[in-house]
Amino acid sequence: MDILVTHDWLTRHLDDADLVVIDCTNFAAFDAALGQFVTQSGRAHWAAEHIAGSGHADFTKGFAGDATRYRNTLPDPREFADAMELLGVSDATRVVLYDDGASLWAARVWWMLRWIGFDRAAILDGGWQTWEAEGGPVSEVPGPPPARGRLSVRLRPGLFVDKGAVKAALHDGLTRIIDALSAAQHDGQVAELGLSGHIPGALNIPGADLVDGVSDCFAPLDALAELFPTDRAQRCILYCGSGIAAASVAFTMVRLGFEDLSIYMPGLQEWIDDAEAPIVTGR
Repeated sequence: MDILVTHDWLTRHLDDADLVVIDCTNFAAFDAALGQFVTQSGRAHWAAEHIAGSGHADFTKGFAGDATRYRNTLPDPREFADAMELLGVSDATRVVLYDDGASLWAARVWWMLRWIGFDRAAILDGGWQTWEAEGGPVSEVPGPPPARGRLSVRLRPGLFVDKGAVKAALHDGLTRIIDALSAAQHDGQVAELGLSGHIPGALNIPGADLVDGVSDCFAPLDALAELFPTDRAQRCILYCGSGIAAASVAFTMVRLGFEDLSIYMPGLQEWIDDAEAPIVTGR
C-alpha cells in the first residue's frame, strides 16, 4: 500500500480483514462564550454519511490534548494510541485516512501515526468528495464498534518541535521554515481563524493549495515538486495555525523524498501570543 491510495484501490480492498478506514473530518469555529476559535467535532458529519465500515477520529476526544488555550494540541502519545486502538488499529493493521476538508485533517492523523512509530497508514486521494462523486459504498448508520486493537508506541519525538526550536532555527542558517497557511494570511491581508502574518523568512506553501478545489485530489507529483525547494536533505520546520495544514505539506514533502521534517506545535496561534516572537507581513 502506497501512502496515497485511490478511490479504485480502496474499493477493491475495503473488505480486507486487516484494513481500518477512518474519517478524520473535524471543523474550526469561533466560540463567542470563550472568545476564541475552537475545534468542533466532525462526528455528527461522519454519522450522517460516511465510507461504509469507517470509524471517526474525533479531535475533541483522544486525538488532541489540552484545548483550554490552543486548538489541536498534541495528546499524550499513549492516549493517542489508545484512541486508535478503539477504532480497531493494531500494529499489523493497515489504515486508510480520509476527510471532507482537502485531506488536511487526514494528513494530521497520518503524521501523528508516524510520530508514534506507525508507518502502515495512507491517505485516500480526494477524500470524501471523490468517494461520494465516484459512487463508493456509503453508510448512513454507524456500525458496531470494532474489536479493540493493540498498538505499540515507538515515539519519534523529532516529528514535532516547540517554539524554542523555531526561534533557534531563525538564526542557525541551516533550517528552512515553511508556512502552510493561505497566501492571504501569510501576507497579512486577512486574519483567518485570528491568524495573520508569518514567521520571518518563512516560505509560503499553502496546504489547501496542494489539492484540486473540486475533487480534493492532490495535484500530480511533478507539479507539486515545482512548489518546493530542490534540496531534499535540508532540515525543514513546517507550521500553520495549529498543525493541520502543515501536516498536508509534510505529507507531500515525504512523497517528494524530503528527509528531515518537523511540524511546529502548537503553531502560529502560540507564536503570536509571544511578544518576543517576531512576525512580519508582506512577501
